[in-house]
Amino acid sequence: MQIGMVGLGKMGANMVKRLLAGGHQCVGYDVNSANVEAIVNAGAIGAASLQDLVGKLPTPRIVWCMVPAGELTEAAIDALGELMESGDVIIDGGNSFYKDDVRRSEALAKKGIHYIDVGTSGGVWGVERGYCLMIGGPKATVDLLDPIFKTLAPGKGDIELTPGRSGEPNSVEQGYAHCGPAGSGHFVKMIHNGIEYGMMMAYAEGFDIMRNANSPNLPENLRYDLNLTDIAEVWRRGSVVSSWLLDLTASALAEDPELAGYTGYVEDSGEGRWTVQAAIDEAVPAHVLTAALYARFRSRQQNTFSDKMISAMRKKFGGHIEKKLS
Repeated sequence: MQIGMVGLGKMGANMVKRLLAGGHQCVGYDVNSANVEAIVNAGAIGAASLQDLVGKLPTPRIVWCMVPAGELTEAAIDALGELMESGDVIIDGGNSFYKDDVRRSEALAKKGIHYIDVGTSGGVWGVERGYCLMIGGPKATVDLLDPIFKTLAPGKGDIELTPGRSGEPNSVEQGYAHCGPAGSGHFVKMIHNGIEYGMMMAYAEGFDIMRNANSPNLPENLRYDLNLTDIAEVWRRGSVVSSWLLDLTASALAEDPELAGYTGYVEDSGEGRWTVQAAIDEAVPAHVLTAALYARFRSRQQNTFSDKMISAMRKKFGGHIEKKLS
């Protein structure tokens, strides 16, 4: 297929590379001309503006927007809505708020433009591992885009089908799922990231407790000088707490056992707050996810080793760089 990509940062550029490797043709635009040049060198077609990008695509046009959520995404989709025509498709693959998706979908539908929201997980490793995709929007449009989703997704790989799961294999075993109507893809991704907050917090607190197991406040015969790098490594092998997050934690500790290169200042990108708000709206208790969010707020005032671990994990999976303290 032929597709335009708006936003060629860490995620967008890697997605273009994966699409190109899968045989698709890509037109890319970014406000940073160096990013455009880089994907041209990789085999894509460059565009000098949104208008140029739209003009270089055949109808019905398909444009994937991969820019930071919020005002930048809003501006990009508004501009695309003016440039594109009935039958065209706009995809938002960033971390937008799901209620914004519903509003945009309704507004664009009046022009005959289809809108799809795609929660995208995979971080900077997705170009090789593939991206887990959570998709919202009308089924007919999602089906039209299936070759794109199938290329971006990880594929079945060597993961066995879940015992007890019946029926013919479908896209979920390939790593992408149509979750429902507009907003549902980003709603599921929002909860995914809220859970991620809690998982990261659990690892971080556990390692912090082990790091302080040799505290002078403890009886001498109950002090342990534990090698966290080795513990992370052994937990990766056969443990019930093994995961990709643990793999990244082990990598960070192998590189820097004291995590001296991190301050422990942990940002939150929005999804954790929205998850907690959704829990409030639904009257669902979410003790762990709420505490994990509040811990990030606290990290900006007082840093601990567990904060450094969370910061290290965020850098490993998503390339997130700590905000420098003034």
